[in-house]
Amino acid sequence: MNVNPTRMVLTGLKRRLRTARRGHKLLKDKRDELMKKFLEIIRENKELREEVERKMAEVNSSFVMARAEMSTEILEEALMYPKRKIQLEASSRNIMSVDVPVLEFAIETGDEGDIFPYGFANTSGELDRAIIALSDLAPTLLKLAELEKSAQLLADEIERTRRRVNALEYVLIPNLEETIKYIVMKLDENERGNLTRLMKVKDMVLEQAHGYRNKNN
Repeated sequence: MNVNPTRMVLTGLKRRLRTARRGHKLLKDKRDELMKKFLEIIRENKELREEVERKMAEVNSSFVMARAEMSTEILEEALMYPKRKIQLEASSRNIMSVDVPVLEFAIETGDEGDIFPYGFANTSGELDRAIIALSDLAPTLLKLAELEKSAQLLADEIERTRRRVNALEYVLIPNLEETIKYIVMKLDENERGNLTRLMKVKDMVLEQAHGYRNKNN
């Protein structure tokens, strides 16, 4: 750092170094805790995604069977006017200064026991099974979306924190330490120079005083 090697500057740099070291420790602790939370979410997300993919495969299979048993027109007509509406509510919770989403849904209208938007005269039982499976899967899908967004936000914060930790550890703190070492060296050098000059002055004074006494004698 380009600074004046003075004691005032040295005191300020030492204060900055203490602050940087304290901040470095806090950021490392934050990074480690974020990683712990991130891994927990990733594990839960993996299990939930596997469950969703398995159930979605079953739903798709049921829809394929229903499409094979029903005409396209009847299938589209059966699904055209759903009986229930879903109200999605989004809030957030804080994980280590990161606001992650909390998603909830509520059924606004319709009979909760009746999820079928069609009559049973012209539809297939496979379509019923697909509708039931999708209805049961909705909360899991919402939870999966919540976890995946949370994991993304935590990953972004971990990366930002890692960069700050590295900037402190490999740039700022070494620069401060080197600058402090340089200033201490310059101050010691100046002090030795001043001491040397004082000793020379003292010798000159003593020599003049001694020579003056000898002259008087």
